[in-house]
Amino acid sequence: MRRIPGYLFLALAALASVFPLLFMVVSATNTSQEVLNSKLLPGSHLMENYRALTASQDLWAALWHSAVIAVGTTVLALLVCSIAGYGFEVYHSRGKDRLMAVLLLAMMIPFAATMIPLFRMFARAGLVNSMIAVILPTVATPLLILLFRQSARSFPYEIIEAARLDGLGELRIFATIFVPTMRATYAAAAVVTFMAAWNNFMWPKIILIENQFQTIPMLVANLTAGYVTDYGTLMLAVLIASIPTMVIFLVLQRTFTEGITGAVK
Repeated sequence: MRRIPGYLFLALAALASVFPLLFMVVSATNTSQEVLNSKLLPGSHLMENYRALTASQDLWAALWHSAVIAVGTTVLALLVCSIAGYGFEVYHSRGKDRLMAVLLLAMMIPFAATMIPLFRMFARAGLVNSMIAVILPTVATPLLILLFRQSARSFPYEIIEAARLDGLGELRIFATIFVPTMRATYAAAAVVTFMAAWNNFMWPKIILIENQFQTIPMLVANLTAGYVTDYGTLMLAVLIASIPTMVIFLVLQRTFTEGITGAVK
């Protein structure tokens, strides 16, 4: 009896958390007017919404562009940030500690303060309206470097010394010993990076001047740019845009918590 209030509170909190997702799924099957009327039951307008979406927007091209950007960003970010975090922890020096402090201070600078210098830099390099310009600014982030550095602190340094005595080079030690041990950290970093890259809207909107490389967040924004918004079509687009991130998180959720806490087995 004492646990009943706690269970009721948790049930209400879970319902409040899940309700927006349920409403999005249900609304994707209803008409625009039914969505405005807050209909909570599934309808029969799913295929009509899909046909309207594909008729007005190039859905599959946007999904492909977002996938290329998200996967490319995730792979490069994991490679660069893991090497940086490993180097910051294994090779100690005062200069590197000061550089790490500068990186941590950089986390406090909002992106709005750096997007104009970034745009001018990529414009001079001739990379405007290219997916490379979307990927490069997010390849090395202070958050991921800090995450890998904190995880490297729990890595037994004696193993590195033993590997060096056996004649292994530094890159081979990193690739064959450190990387397999830090699988949980890599999974957590992959989830965070993929979700951020997939949902990124401001920088692609700025650097991708033309719609040639339109991403899925840009497509969703275009659906609300007209005089009349079809909310059924909009909800379907949001649902499709949410599926990849949900799949990635569900697949890696077990190792996500371990990676965030820095656990090493």
